[in-house]
Amino acid sequence: MKKETSKDTLVKRASPADEVEEQFQTVHFNWSLVRRLFDLTLPHRKLRDKLLLTVVLRAIQLPILTWMIGVIIDGPIRRGDFGQTLLYCAGLLLLVVFTEVVFYYRMKFALILGENAVNDLRREFFAKLQQMPMSYYHTTRLGRIISRVTSDIESLRVGIQQVFFVSMVQAGQMIFSAIFMIYYDFVLFCIVLAMAPVIYLLNQQFRSHVTRATRSAMESWSRVTATIAESVSGIRVTQGYSRQERNARLFKSQVDEHSSLNVEVARAQAVFQPLLEFNSQFFIVALILIGGWQVLHPSAATSIGDIIQFFFLANLFFAPIQVLGTQYAMLMQALAGAERIFKVLDSEPEWTDSPTAIDLPDISGHVIFRDVTFGYHKDRPVLHSISFEARPGQSVALVGHTGSGKSSIINLLGKFYLPDSGQILFGGRDIREITSSSLHRRMGIVQQQNFLFTGTILDNIRFSKPLATNLEVIEAARNLDCLDMIESLPEGFNTQVGEKGASLSLGQRQMVCFVRAFLADPRILILDEATSSLDVLTEKRIQNAIGKLLEGRTSFIVAHRLSTIRHANLVLVLDQGRIVEAGTHESLLALGGYYSSLHEQFVH
Repeated sequence: MKKETSKDTLVKRASPADEVEEQFQTVHFNWSLVRRLFDLTLPHRKLRDKLLLTVVLRAIQLPILTWMIGVIIDGPIRRGDFGQTLLYCAGLLLLVVFTEVVFYYRMKFALILGENAVNDLRREFFAKLQQMPMSYYHTTRLGRIISRVTSDIESLRVGIQQVFFVSMVQAGQMIFSAIFMIYYDFVLFCIVLAMAPVIYLLNQQFRSHVTRATRSAMESWSRVTATIAESVSGIRVTQGYSRQERNARLFKSQVDEHSSLNVEVARAQAVFQPLLEFNSQFFIVALILIGGWQVLHPSAATSIGDIIQFFFLANLFFAPIQVLGTQYAMLMQALAGAERIFKVLDSEPEWTDSPTAIDLPDISGHVIFRDVTFGYHKDRPVLHSISFEARPGQSVALVGHTGSGKSSIINLLGKFYLPDSGQILFGGRDIREITSSSLHRRMGIVQQQNFLFTGTILDNIRFSKPLATNLEVIEAARNLDCLDMIESLPEGFNTQVGEKGASLSLGQRQMVCFVRAFLADPRILILDEATSSLDVLTEKRIQNAIGKLLEGRTSFIVAHRLSTIRHANLVLVLDQGRIVEAGTHESLLALGGYYSSLHEQFVH
């Protein structure tokens, strides 16, 4: 199949859907993800730098406090000098107060910084979703998208607010404690240092297992949220077919799987952290033994006070090990979420507007399909060599059985997809040379699946023209002869439609969608089985209004009712992605072919 390769027409890219939704197989620690996660704080440098200052102060203060306690015990208390003891304790108290003030600001700055970074990320993620083409949403489950915005981003918040800066404090505490210990007794410190390879080996042993289990748990949670989203959206179908118990069993299996994966993560952490603690306690015993020998040995220069101070510092050195073990597990969860979030942010759409595409201030309504071939999968085309012309003001009807290609033509007209080969021309200009935004501004679409946003009827109508006045909205409703229908509702235009328009009937929702499309004053109008939700009386009521609104506009109509098709200037009869007949309603009936057969089936 021929593909466009010109840089002036279209930039083609591989579909990201499979890459975004894949299971994460790699289990190695990824420093690039850590750096990128930390880079989320770059837009808030001043706040981050203040936080880093409090981190450094906090890391220094804790060893100094421990050192001062040892100094007081080995100094004025050992000498029995009560006055100096009071003086030293007053200084210690001031340092404690200052330490707690620093601790307060460290927590405050970390929480604010994490919240700001997450807000930025949510906005970036939402903006990315707005840019993704229809193909992404056709291949990505809603629950997976929701999981990215909720649980995955929340894990990133924890990573920024806690893991980064708590780990920095703990690591700094260990470093400064080590400096003090080297000052007091280098030999004893070497014993402490001997623990490093043990910690490294334990870390290597459990890291892969914890990473794999964490990623699997987060992926299973994504499946759980996807099932919840689909179950809520399809609750009417579920209850209509009495599928509640079966769906509950399926959901229970997913929840059980997620629970078992969480237990696996907890089990790995439950083994890892006690092992770290055991090793730290083992080395403290070794320190007591060797330190005691040094004090008791006649030639040793080490005093009991030095040993006391050293053990205070050793406890301060070992204390962060268990905390860092917990932080590591949280970091794995944050990195798993980051990996999934960044996969979406880094994925490129299958296509984007060409850099040379221009904004059209107006569209004439002259549309030409020239030998267009298209498929949602490149190896399975659904449209084959489609060619037709719609002149300004003409009405084109698309007719055919389900799967014949009607909706695919509509998708191409709206530039939700681009053809694999051939051309679609608007006013003589290729669709690839027109920006999507300028095309959509001059196009109105009413679909069979009418979608209303949570809010009032007025809000939903204004969605197509946010700056429209109340009078303009009322006039649009009057032109469609549905003003009295809206005003008869409890609060008229201020009636809340509910989620997805649940408080309105199907006909009322569809009428709101009609008014919304016509308020935009489109040059090209697409009605995709738009009257299917209207009863016969309501449809008759708006036929004259539709006729007036179609005057001077090019329209494309997908409909089964002959009341709409009969007056079309051009009827395209589709079968298996090909145009098998074309003409007016009367000429196609006289031809006695495929359309005539469809008409016969419809009538009888």
